[in-house]
Amino acid sequence: MSSTVQTRRQHLAEDVRTETVLTNAQVVLADDVITGTVVWRDGVITDVDEGVVGCGEDCDGDYLLPGVVELHTDHLEYHFEPRPGTQWDPVPAVLAHDAQMTAAGVTTVFDAVRVGSSPGANDPAPANAHRLAEAVTHSCAAGLLRADHYIHLRCEVSAPDCLDSFESFEDDPYVRLASLMDHTPGERQYADIEAFRTYVIGKRQITDAEFDSHVATLRTTSAQYSDVHRHAISQRAHALGITLATHDDATAAHVAESVSLGVGIAEFPTTVEAARAAADAGQLVVMGAPNVVRGGSQSGNVAASELLSLGLLHVLSSDYVPASGLQAVLGLAAEGLLPIEQGVHLLSTNPARAVDLHDRGEIALGLRADVVRVHRHAAGALHVPVVRAVWREGSRVA
Repeated sequence: MSSTVQTRRQHLAEDVRTETVLTNAQVVLADDVITGTVVWRDGVITDVDEGVVGCGEDCDGDYLLPGVVELHTDHLEYHFEPRPGTQWDPVPAVLAHDAQMTAAGVTTVFDAVRVGSSPGANDPAPANAHRLAEAVTHSCAAGLLRADHYIHLRCEVSAPDCLDSFESFEDDPYVRLASLMDHTPGERQYADIEAFRTYVIGKRQITDAEFDSHVATLRTTSAQYSDVHRHAISQRAHALGITLATHDDATAAHVAESVSLGVGIAEFPTTVEAARAAADAGQLVVMGAPNVVRGGSQSGNVAASELLSLGLLHVLSSDYVPASGLQAVLGLAAEGLLPIEQGVHLLSTNPARAVDLHDRGEIALGLRADVVRVHRHAAGALHVPVVRAVWREGSRVA
């Protein structure tokens, strides 16, 4: 065999290895759904066409969606501390979290870790945040993870050590998002004091008899630190190129303050007033997909479905249920409330743009082949997403 023929055959073999063809699928594009075929080579989408071809993987009419871009999930901390006071090794916790997120169709995930200690002695939050971030970095460097991972710092601005904790992450290249939170009772998420009482006592953080003293302490520290930390962290985040979000804005005044700080994302606004002010100011409004699936907020705040009906919802986050994003979007589509291609904007396109990841978030030529194959299964009134395959940059990861 001549060297030329051998070289050609080698190139053909490499082409076969690097090209993937998926056909007979409901391909969800930016503004349409087609019955067609998607092709990618070397991790980049090279062809999207209507019609079924005779080669490649037959998707049997399943949906092909862009991989979910998850901006806010608390599940890494849950895997690290599966029970109160019981900690798991952080690297296996990261791997378990990664597997769960990918199985839910997530190909890019911002792992939320809390900075800022709760009042009282020996809150391990700052140390735990670093342990988890280091485990994410280690797992990424070792090639252990299925999804792309970044760090989302959830900054409890009312905590005395919040700014110091934030600054300790300034050299971490995986930190791409920071949210400014203030869970002071009587404000924002916990404007309803009784809802706050139910939450903290339910988590067994304090007893009912200790509640009033606990609230007084939180209000005192918030008055001393919240505004100072909010402004300082915003300045440092802009200098470092970290995207900023606010958490649980409740009023137009809250939003006006966040706009003055250069915040581009409004996470979980608690009222229509705040969501409308955020949208009018050009902020992307994020709500939890569990809120959609359950039909309302667990804290008694505004329902995500109401914001959607008003055109005030831009991003869905899985929050505390990893599979809720796809379930919410498929359910809305099945009920005729939101076309699935618009649902994809909530799960993939808009969150990717919010954090300046312009190489993903759609099934389109030239973008990364982050693709999810999803079968919609009807279980009574439910429309359950069954994730049959996930590819990240063209490689099958689930």
